[in-house]
Amino acid sequence: MTNKKSFVGGPKAATIIKSTETFIYGSSHKSTVMKSSNDKPNISKYDESPLRPTIQTDALMTMPWFGMDIGGTLTKLVYFEPKDITPDEQDREAGILRNIRRYLTKNSAYGKTGHRDTHLQMDNVEIRKRKGSLHFIRFQTTDMGNFLSLAKQKGMAELVTTVCATGGGAFKFEKDFRDQVNMKLAKFDELDTLIKGILFADLQNRTECYFYENASNIVKSVKRAFNFSEPFPFILVNVGSGVSILAVYGPDNYKRISGTSLGGGTFLGLCCLLTGCTTFEEAIQLATKGDNRKVDKLVKDIYGGDYNRFGLPGDLVASSFGQMHITEKRLTVSREDLANATLVTITNNIGSIARMCALNERIDKVVFVGNFLRVNPISMKLLAYAMEFWSNGTMKGLFLEHEGYFGALGCLLQFNGELAAALNDGLDHVQSENHNLIESMSDSASKKPSGDLSHSPETESSTS
Repeated sequence: MTNKKSFVGGPKAATIIKSTETFIYGSSHKSTVMKSSNDKPNISKYDESPLRPTIQTDALMTMPWFGMDIGGTLTKLVYFEPKDITPDEQDREAGILRNIRRYLTKNSAYGKTGHRDTHLQMDNVEIRKRKGSLHFIRFQTTDMGNFLSLAKQKGMAELVTTVCATGGGAFKFEKDFRDQVNMKLAKFDELDTLIKGILFADLQNRTECYFYENASNIVKSVKRAFNFSEPFPFILVNVGSGVSILAVYGPDNYKRISGTSLGGGTFLGLCCLLTGCTTFEEAIQLATKGDNRKVDKLVKDIYGGDYNRFGLPGDLVASSFGQMHITEKRLTVSREDLANATLVTITNNIGSIARMCALNERIDKVVFVGNFLRVNPISMKLLAYAMEFWSNGTMKGLFLEHEGYFGALGCLLQFNGELAAALNDGLDHVQSENHNLIESMSDSASKKPSGDLSHSPETESSTS
């Protein structure tokens, strides 16, 4: 019978009975304590290079390694493909591992909604002393049943017992994983994983972060790489189904400062109602060909031109969908115009809230992430323009190449083999206990409160 392991591995060193591992940055000067069978602590120092997340472990994690972010609209999966295959991996369970690796890396589409974003693949990545490539895969969360069937069909359920996951779906689908494929979910905080994923990706890819030069001219604005080597502090705007906004002061020092329920899910839902489209990609394609000025009421529609007293240009939106109460306007508007107006409405709202948050926190870098920005240059350019225009050039809107995958990436990187082993033994609350142990070992409590708890997660989920 095949020996099942944790999704991102369990320790091969039997003498280790308890360990903790977390992202440690050089400036924090932290260490991890591993207790062996003779109760002598094994102190492992971490890499002192600034800002570099390092995971130190004496145990070689078994394959396969995945991280999942199960959002309200999309599920994102990051798969680590090892290039330094060990003899043990070649001999033990080689057939199943090889089949999984080939299936995931030789295809770019899986079923009806599954896609591997080949242009985002990251090569020559080192994780836990293993070298390989990171593959980025997404599918609609409504197809979770098909994913579980595929996991069973490909033999994944024979290799692993625990899946590391983040996002609201890690709770919603916990029973499905357990009942259908006999897997348990090791759940990680989605904001922790988001930030750690961003920092890791930027370290691996020096062109990860970018901005739009000449953002005030949306047509002629040009994408340029941005040096994000000294990121802190920054405002992080995570746009998924809903929106969460964080002020990030350090790798483990952040707070949630705002959010809104009007996000990518709102855009897609309204577009489906107004235009009859059925997918996000179709909605974006329609928006690309439309003109919101045929739907919205502009400043010049009210004042006949610019409103110079307050510096408001005439082409600024004064009222979203403000012309749709006029019968003649409704009769001439197109599906494309409605989609574009919907996109502009959602984007303007996000940009306005983000700018106010940046002003309140006195931070000049605003980073936008999330799957709402996927194949969506219109919104990115609008956000870049809004940050530059309304701040008179003192704020900069920044974007990241891997957009909506940072939660899944951070989840993969945070996974602790001993955590999974404990979960397999039935310790359902080991995650919080493990987190408390890590905190107690820290030199100082660096994390700030998580922000305004009055924002309900049901109405402001940032997962997508």
